[in-house]
Amino acid sequence: MIYSVSSRHRKVAHLCLISTGLFLLLPQSAVAQGSVTLYGLLDTSLEVTNPGSGWAARLDSGAYRGSRIGLRGSESLGGDVRLVFALESGFNSANGALETPGTLFNRQAWVGVQNGWGEVRVGRQYSPLYIPFKGGLDAFGAGTIGSGLNNLSKITPYANNAFTYLSPVIAGFSATAMVAMRDPSLNDGNGIDGYYATFEYQLDALNVRYARQQTHGAGALRANLGGVSYDFGKLRGWLAFFNGDGGSPAYHGAGGSASAQYSLSTRARASIGYARVLRRSSPGGSANQFSAAFEYDVSPKVLLYFDTAYLSNRGNAAFTLRGVNVTGLPAAYPGAPVRGAQLGLIERF
Repeated sequence: MIYSVSSRHRKVAHLCLISTGLFLLLPQSAVAQGSVTLYGLLDTSLEVTNPGSGWAARLDSGAYRGSRIGLRGSESLGGDVRLVFALESGFNSANGALETPGTLFNRQAWVGVQNGWGEVRVGRQYSPLYIPFKGGLDAFGAGTIGSGLNNLSKITPYANNAFTYLSPVIAGFSATAMVAMRDPSLNDGNGIDGYYATFEYQLDALNVRYARQQTHGAGALRANLGGVSYDFGKLRGWLAFFNGDGGSPAYHGAGGSASAQYSLSTRARASIGYARVLRRSSPGGSANQFSAAFEYDVSPKVLLYFDTAYLSNRGNAAFTLRGVNVTGLPAAYPGAPVRGAQLGLIERF
């Protein structure tokens, strides 16, 4: 079969070739004013749990870090001012489904401006209490079933219609403040949906953190979270506290956790931890969790992790083991002991 090319099409092709050549000949500074990065993470694990009614195995996605794919970009606006943005979608690496059905960028969809005075973001964002704040409060990164801090506390992980300010680090201090507006789709009125604030201080090997949130409307949740960590070299220790009232399902509790991590080598780390919570809404209701974990860096972008935990519910408490993006198997009955182990692999790109 023979195709003919019109003179118009030939001119278009020539123009495309000329444009491409000019682009390649431009100085690097002329074409490097902005950048867009494609990134992602796959977190898949095998979990075996006994919630008090027998052992059950399942394949999970996002137990530790949350499987995701995203775009982040930066564009110079002159001087030290830059326009920045992030679009991030969570998905299930076990079956390929969207993390939130019907929502593409369920994790992040914001645009912002940054300079030497800090950064302002507008849109859907991580709660400042969630990433990276909470992950720095225990040896388990506040993820996997091994994190008692994750299993026994409650915060709001994401916020829609949010305005956030991230301060620069000044003499070791930094802070984040977020105000979220009401989401019209919830038919919950207008005005402020909630506020969030975090404060952090770093002095050599010492790190101190405190955060607070207060959301309004249906499922309103007040929560406080904080702690201290110290790096002794190969050994690092964490102490954390938490409390909260509200949310959906309702949560009323207060507690704390202690954990430590030891570097066996430049690639291998072992952790142990203990956490306890008291349920304010249930006199005598409490829970204790004991945990252990092992992590190994297969390469700079591949992490192998194993963790195991025993959670002892008391009274009417029915806490369970869950990952960051994994719903835990519910306790078989109030006061049921929950045991589990998890083997997972994380690959970043």
